[in-house]
Amino acid sequence: MNDRRSTASSALEAGTRLLPGTPAGVAEAASLLRGGRLVAFPTETVYGLGGDASDPAAVAAIFGAKARPRFNPLIAHLPDAATARAEGAFDAAAEALAAAFWPGPLTLVVPAGAACTVCDLARAGLPSVALRVPGSPLARDLLAATGRPVAGPSANRSGHVSPTSAAHVLADLDGRLDAVLDGGEARVGVESTVVACLGDTPRLLRPGAVTRAMIRDVLGRAIGEAGAEDAARPVGPGLLASHYAPRARVRLDADGIAPGEAALLFGPQAPRGLDGAVAARNLSPAGDLAEAAANLFAALRGLDASGAATIAVAPIPADGLGEAIRDRLARAAAPR
Repeated sequence: MNDRRSTASSALEAGTRLLPGTPAGVAEAASLLRGGRLVAFPTETVYGLGGDASDPAAVAAIFGAKARPRFNPLIAHLPDAATARAEGAFDAAAEALAAAFWPGPLTLVVPAGAACTVCDLARAGLPSVALRVPGSPLARDLLAATGRPVAGPSANRSGHVSPTSAAHVLADLDGRLDAVLDGGEARVGVESTVVACLGDTPRLLRPGAVTRAMIRDVLGRAIGEAGAEDAARPVGPGLLASHYAPRARVRLDADGIAPGEAALLFGPQAPRGLDGAVAARNLSPAGDLAEAAANLFAALRGLDASGAATIAVAPIPADGLGEAIRDRLARAAAPR
């Protein structure tokens, strides 16, 4: 075993450290990433499990920590649009979307550039690369200090509920990574929108806080959809049919709560049978979709901890950010 791997193993045996979101914490986290270690870091969407995207050994460690299928590509995070453009080939649509939404909760899947440093393993062997410039200033500070693209899938076991706090990361991955950079609660709460710009028509692979309508307004035309081939051989993250799943079964669009179920609510109206629920969380009593998205994964984790066999989910509108919320819930409810 080489020295770097021996040091990494010793660090993991000592447990995962929690680093403060300070200049000193950022410097320590960047040093770990440059050394091939794994560091979870906050973005405005969820916490990412960071590793040097140019280092196949670091990327392999991400897959191992998450128990993630290796055909599922990873997003490479960059501190600004200029460094992102150095990794990929941007057509007119990708340029327009980057200008409108970066830094922010948008991932662009584009052809890998001739000078792309994101390794083949992070790209799942594909000729494309998934790129994002996150909206979190703390994340961008970390990326700038690291000086390399950082792969950052959600910092949880593959298929589990995504983390929106440092505590969520530790609950799922303590001992499987070297450190967590603590940036408080994630503001958005659902993963980035993913758009593939790989042909004549950009395709929406995963909905998120950058909504379909927002994309259409920038491009001046409708956006295409992910196809069945994308789920079978994903060109971007978040396309697996079963994902974001708690231990409990998830029942969607419930108009009532059965005895013994946990209840995930939305809006001011109490559903029939709520008194018999084991536990209940309301994503937004006011019916605000942005508030609901920010609370989604923490609420799922809380209800799962109640021990209920089933989580009944109230109907949620499909417009705007509701599309992203319903997408995550549908994947949570899919057969395992």
